[in-house]
Amino acid sequence: MSRAKIAFVASSVPTAQTALRDLAQLYGDVPQAKADVIVALGGDGFMLQTLHGTQGLDVPVYGMNRGTVGFLMNAYHDLDLPARLAVAEEEVINPLHMTALTVDGAMHEALAINEVSLLRAGPQAAKLRITVDGKLRMPELVCDGALLATPAGSTAYNYSAHGPILPIGSDVLTLTAMAAFRPRRWRGALLPKKAVVRFDVIDPAKRPVMADADGKSVRDVVSVEIRSEPGIRHRILFDPGHGLEERLIREQFA
Repeated sequence: MSRAKIAFVASSVPTAQTALRDLAQLYGDVPQAKADVIVALGGDGFMLQTLHGTQGLDVPVYGMNRGTVGFLMNAYHDLDLPARLAVAEEEVINPLHMTALTVDGAMHEALAINEVSLLRAGPQAAKLRITVDGKLRMPELVCDGALLATPAGSTAYNYSAHGPILPIGSDVLTLTAMAAFRPRRWRGALLPKKAVVRFDVIDPAKRPVMADADGKSVRDVVSVEIRSEPGIRHRILFDPGHGLEERLIREQFA
């Protein structure tokens, strides 16, 4: 069987750039459009950047950790890469689609593999109204912010905000508040993957809010609608026994 054609991409950090040169010399480096697999060298942030940048190719991405955080990455080794790729296990995840309306009437769209978050952008707490599938669920949430996370993103910002970790394949999203002041005891909600979640900002002039989708920020939003995007499939490869499902479970016992 012929060896898989590999396209290498790397973050700008020196360790990733060194790995890029070493691996390209060992295994060759083809253009992404001709590759059977893309190998991303960096941390989780670079992995998200790579997945967003290659979403139109339908090519799996195998990450190796040359950054700081590597939840979505495999361990770095340079001498056995073809064998690892041959037995790697694939996880498929769908991103969230964000539509944000700003105070000037502009509409902004973005995709998020991890989460869409709303954050206060001034000294005062944000006031948010939450609607799910057209039904008002929370008339007023006073908080520093709120986010909607996918299972793949549930161990990132969501977990830091004390949100639950979600198993891959659970078809569930987690809605988590950050520093909720009122209702003080509200700890968020689990929603079906197909749910359409809308946030309306109450008094955006006095209490400005920004929205962020995997690092793409929109300031001065008045409303944000979020839904899962099943038409986009991100294929991620993991070493056997170290897939995203296993990592999500292991993280809960760390």
